[in-house]
Amino acid sequence: MTILTIESLCSEANIFSAIESAHPEPLLYGVTDGKAVGTYLEHKFRLYLKDRYDFAEGNSAIGIDLPSLLIDIKVTSIRQPQSSCPFKSARQKIFGLGYGLIIFVYDKTDDSINRTGNLNIRHTIYVCSERTADFQMTRGIHNILKNEGNKDDLIAFMIDRNLPVDEIELSNIADEIIANPPIQGFLTISNALQWRLQYGRVIELAGQEEGLVAVYRNNP
Repeated sequence: MTILTIESLCSEANIFSAIESAHPEPLLYGVTDGKAVGTYLEHKFRLYLKDRYDFAEGNSAIGIDLPSLLIDIKVTSIRQPQSSCPFKSARQKIFGLGYGLIIFVYDKTDDSINRTGNLNIRHTIYVCSERTADFQMTRGIHNILKNEGNKDDLIAFMIDRNLPVDEIELSNIADEIIANPPIQGFLTISNALQWRLQYGRVIELAGQEEGLVAVYRNNP
């Protein structure tokens, strides 16, 4: 069977999005729980891929859906495009999550006559792992470095942004930033026990920035 690649993943996600957008699903009728909708679509997409490609599937221990590609599948409503992901390190906010995302953004409607639900996939976006850091955090760091800022400036900025780390780790991260400045990220990542990822900017800039691929778009 064919090995799944990022290119084929994006191609299949485009086809799948068009098919799913036209599919009336009785199981989704009346369902308002975003987590249930997300589980439905993620499971269906993985089965769709499994029929066509050979790839390692993720599990809770690995933490991402497509570990062989280092990509996680995210499903979110257009009404509030966001989701959670595991917190591993505060560094993720600066240097990225460590994996890429394929994001399905849907607009759900119900047909009360036929008692079916429909997921109109409005956007499907691939975000490469290098672009998964926090937008404001990385932009602020770039501005500090551009304006001849030093280690103290970086530490003060990270403290102001409430980066959840202790003083020793702040010092280590500042040294790493100076030695290896982060790439501009495009997610909005809110501090919590789990990271809260928000995708409004990704949706807006997909296809306009390197590393943000507009895989599928269906604007009414």
